[in-house]
Amino acid sequence: MARRQAGVFAISVAAEMTSMQIQNLRVYERRGLVTPDRTAGGTRLYSEQDVERLHRIRDLLAAGLNLAGIAKVLALEAENATLREQLVRLHARP
Repeated sequence: MARRQAGVFAISVAAEMTSMQIQNLRVYERRGLVTPDRTAGGTRLYSEQDVERLHRIRDLLAAGLNLAGIAKVLALEAENATLREQLVRLHARP
């Protein structure tokens, strides 16, 4: 799991993997849609999870959502995942 969260891909690689422009990835970061790791020198490093999130952003853009709508969808999806995890833990209790 930690490997999926560790930043390993440079911005150019992440952009190529997602068929996005580098400047768009920078915009998504500024808007808080993705938060890549940074090296001591400030270089962005994207994790596998970041790349998956960029694919989700790309899909939502293709569906016609704007960046504000995408931010809301991503927040609701994260909340839903948290609630599902809590539900699983509750059902696992004896």
